[in-house]
Amino acid sequence: MRRFSSYGPVDPTQHFSVERRDLVERCVQELVGDPTKGGYYLTISAPRQTGVTWIMRRALEEIRARYGNRFVVGILTVQGTLGEDRTEKAFLEVVPDLLREAFSFQPPAPTDWVEWTRLFERKGGYFDRPVILCIDEFDSLPRKVIDRLVALFRDIYLNRSGYFLHGLALVGVRSVLGVDSPRGSPFNVQRSLPIPNLTRDEATDLFAQYQAESGQVVDPEVVNAVFESTRGQPGLVSWFGELLTEKYNPGPTEPITPAVWNHVYNRACQVEQSNTIMNLLAKARGPYLEQVTALFTDPNVPFVQDKEWCSFLYMNGIIDEAVVPDEAEGSRSVCRFSSPFVQRRLYAALTGDMFGEKGPILAIEPGHTLSDVFVSGGLCVHPLLERYRGYLKRLKARGIDPWVGQPRRADLHLTEAVGHFHLYAWLLNALGRRASISPEFPTGNGKVDLVVRSREGMGVIEVKSFVHMYELGQGYAQTAGYAKKLGLSEATLALFVPVPEAEIPKQIGGDVVVDGVTVRVVPLGWV
Repeated sequence: MRRFSSYGPVDPTQHFSVERRDLVERCVQELVGDPTKGGYYLTISAPRQTGVTWIMRRALEEIRARYGNRFVVGILTVQGTLGEDRTEKAFLEVVPDLLREAFSFQPPAPTDWVEWTRLFERKGGYFDRPVILCIDEFDSLPRKVIDRLVALFRDIYLNRSGYFLHGLALVGVRSVLGVDSPRGSPFNVQRSLPIPNLTRDEATDLFAQYQAESGQVVDPEVVNAVFESTRGQPGLVSWFGELLTEKYNPGPTEPITPAVWNHVYNRACQVEQSNTIMNLLAKARGPYLEQVTALFTDPNVPFVQDKEWCSFLYMNGIIDEAVVPDEAEGSRSVCRFSSPFVQRRLYAALTGDMFGEKGPILAIEPGHTLSDVFVSGGLCVHPLLERYRGYLKRLKARGIDPWVGQPRRADLHLTEAVGHFHLYAWLLNALGRRASISPEFPTGNGKVDLVVRSREGMGVIEVKSFVHMYELGQGYAQTAGYAKKLGLSEATLALFVPVPEAEIPKQIGGDVVVDGVTVRVVPLGWV
């Protein structure tokens, strides 16, 4: 029986897979173009672990099957080929090995870029018929090498009669369009083929294949939850498929129910690791950490691929583009985290990075039993925020500044997300095993709900940073709406205000009733 696989290209004979025939066919048509005159040069773009390599290989297999020996078809995989020496000279030196793996011949290493170009010449080159070439992981090359290669490919395209390079695909390089080059736009002859995530139907089909081959029932709610949590990211969909059908499978005669999913999701959030997640966390902790943390509090960060940080986070599967309504322009593109699961893993990881496992003093003063939180017949979360306010005061009284060394904006003010992460870390310490704290992100970013669950009941804390009174009104409505969705008549709004607590205006705070839900607003001063 086949299995789910989240490691490397999928083999349909061994792994559950979807054909994605429309994407494969479009790739074939673009590369072949007019078989007698020439195909197109493509950039094929998508974040990591979205099946780009598999689609490219399927397209090349299809070209071989349809056209036989009419074309020479090959893939150069360049990731990791240069090691520590990432110079142009180092790339030219590995060209023979790359061509041997792709085309089964090994020419001498080119001594310069002119000799590289001559490899594809009709007269004196190494090929005897048109070439369709794919360069996988192209964006892993050094920027100078990318710049040089795309400029040369552009020159070849504009003088096609002298070269055998019929079709070209540069894989994983949406950012190549913005390469800085003294020659202007170096690759303005290409077409772009973005690779989207799996659709809901495609994700459903994967689990339908499993059910057909295994005979085990998977509840439709589970499939829907996998899709919503991952937004169809192929690597993560398959990873959850592995966990559900193998490691945490309740047994071949038992159905995979929402209860099984909840257990698996919690384990995936706290314990389980995958190569996709490990790589994603490493990239998020990299040079653009400030931009990543800002997305937890700002829903209006423009999505602009020409910005290097935006392209980097997109290509590594951390963010995606969302189109939102705009009164002036009709719509605009903003950054969103790539999926709720990715956002939750980032939130937990960055909280630990900033504030560690334990605070510098006890989260709750000795002798306090939290009897006003865990009340008979329910859970009251509002007093927790008063305890947190007291915690901040105790830190100050001891001369401990929790904000030292935390990310700051250009004007030296703390980034807004710092307060969110600190509150979450404190809640984990304050409640321990008596309750679970789950961060939820209903809007993708810019809004954090902390859901508290215990034997006594459930409560919700929405976390926001104060900007102005208009947005505060929207915060009331959002908090009430989410509480109502959970069947709660009360919710708490933790409002970080970037001034000392003594300077917080009196009109910010108190209880507000919205659509029958009491929103208890607790302003928290921080600087």
